[in-house]
Amino acid sequence: MPMMDSQRVGAVLLVLDSFLGADMRLLILGGTSEARKLAERLSDDTRFELTMSLAGRTVLPAALPVHTRVGGFGGVRGLIEWLIEQRIEAVIDATHPFADQISAHVVAATKACNIPLGSLVRAPWVQRVGDEWVCVPSTQDAARALPITPCRVFLSVGRLGLSAFCERAEHSYVARTIDPPGDIPLPPDLTFLFERGPFDLANELALLKRYEINVLVSKNSGGAATYPKIEAARDLKIPVLMIARPLKPSGTILDNLEAALNWLEKKVS
Repeated sequence: MPMMDSQRVGAVLLVLDSFLGADMRLLILGGTSEARKLAERLSDDTRFELTMSLAGRTVLPAALPVHTRVGGFGGVRGLIEWLIEQRIEAVIDATHPFADQISAHVVAATKACNIPLGSLVRAPWVQRVGDEWVCVPSTQDAARALPITPCRVFLSVGRLGLSAFCERAEHSYVARTIDPPGDIPLPPDLTFLFERGPFDLANELALLKRYEINVLVSKNSGGAATYPKIEAARDLKIPVLMIARPLKPSGTILDNLEAALNWLEKKVS
């Protein structure tokens, strides 16, 4: 993509910032516990002028200790314009493992603006001895893979994925989400649990027993905060339909919080 006039202006401003000793202008694309922890670690570091960006899918996100913007950028071009306007000098993509669209946009935009990009990638869960997993490529495939015989299904797919189960109305569902579903189509027999992690094993065991769950459907989100449901399913010998992650474009892979902090340290020094 040829450099636009605004990009030339942005490049000049970045050079001026470096000579004037200005704080590094950092954008974190958030929505995960890792993004929150990174923001907390950097909130008192005066070397960084930090903006956290949230997609806005969670109606009431938990408060953050840094400047926060909510909503989309308007595609790749809108993100390029925003990066230039805000004179961003580095970006960390700490979005959810299933947020592949914004990751593709930020890879393209940072490349166009010649801005370093670090991608904080949470390791996926790995099947262990005792796990009864059937791996499927999408939420729609998970719905199709449910048993023919009516059963009780626990859904941990996010509220936007619930409509995929309308086609399997013979089952009873329990769905755990942070926010109400709004106007999303829903299967007729659905019970909601409005809860935010982290969760623990004892409560997850109790939940699966209380609702007499026969099948668990989960995205392979990774991380410790919601893993206890996988442990509980293993202990109770409940089969899991595990939705595989999409291919997610990335910059420099940062596999944990310390790696992200080290990467930033090198950029600011």
